[in-house]
Amino acid sequence: MAKLEKLVNLAKEHLEPGEQVVASVLGAYESKIMGKDTLRNGVFLATDRRILFYGKKMFGYDLEVFPYSNISSFEISKGMLGRSISFFASGNKVKMKWINQGEVDKFIEYVRENVGKKSEAKSPTSAADEIKKLAELKEAGILTEEEFEAKKKQLLGI
Repeated sequence: MAKLEKLVNLAKEHLEPGEQVVASVLGAYESKIMGKDTLRNGVFLATDRRILFYGKKMFGYDLEVFPYSNISSFEISKGMLGRSISFFASGNKVKMKWINQGEVDKFIEYVRENVGKKSEAKSPTSAADEIKKLAELKEAGILTEEEFEAKKKQLLGI
């Protein structure tokens, strides 16, 4: 299993119910530890609700979450060692560099489209309402059983 895929699978354990990963990238995350600049290897996940950083450590992990509504600007660059992604969230600058693995273009496009937007997480009631509507479409012959089941799983986050 590639490192990107392994880290994405570990990070998925920290997603909210029904939250979906849209794109992921692997790189070196710049941060401060005890006042000193440091780099941590890890992944950025763009989900349907937020950006999530996950980095595996010898005894545990680092996890940071950035709701799209808290991101005020988003910057990208490309250099000899790969791409860099920076954004400002709640007054802090967040940067990942040396990005050479993952769905970089998809990640960039999705984040750009969602910067500053509030999460539109579905409540259990709205998911149930959607499933009822889908059942009606299935009964009317508009959806096949397979289409109904696939959409139902998506709404339930399965």
